[in-house]
Amino acid sequence: MLDLSRIDFAKGNGLVTVVTQDARSGAVLMVAHADREALERTIASGEMHYRSRTRGAWHKGATSGNVQRVVSLSLDCDGDAVLARVEPAGPACHTGERSCFGDEALAADALGALDATLATRAAEPDEAAVPSYTRRLLADRNLRLKKIGEEAAELVTACADGDAARAAEEGVDLLYHTLVAVRALGITLDDLRRVADARAR
Repeated sequence: MLDLSRIDFAKGNGLVTVVTQDARSGAVLMVAHADREALERTIASGEMHYRSRTRGAWHKGATSGNVQRVVSLSLDCDGDAVLARVEPAGPACHTGERSCFGDEALAADALGALDATLATRAAEPDEAAVPSYTRRLLADRNLRLKKIGEEAAELVTACADGDAARAAEEGVDLLYHTLVAVRALGITLDDLRRVADARAR
């Protein structure tokens, strides 16, 4: 997961900066510090541990329950910062907000947040699922495909009319229905990102 021997703890007097990111949405949740012991505990437990310069070692969520399950840990090119991709069980900020950087950080990847919601809906067992439009689409192949056609036609019409505001709305509707359709095939937004990245290269 992370080779601790490659980390330059000396540069930060025993600490490295940790940027914690929601693995699903891509939103930056918080920035903190960790020492070798905190990272060892993180790797051993699968949940984030940090080192505060004022209060010492702490396990994120130990008292609040808002733990952060580790998805991946990546070292930067200088060896003095770590990117922690996590699945948060609750707010990251002590104020109760999901991100220490406010709504702007959460809006940075609204499609990622949408994809996370779709994943939750798709994973709900039928008997426990809350009725929703997304669940209805996931359960009905013909409806999914019909809605993609309808939304694409509405986007084409808005573009033909030169109606930028409506085109933006219809574009988002088409993206939503596309994500639902590919989710039904087991394809996630990350899969689409990988394809786009490969094409960009």
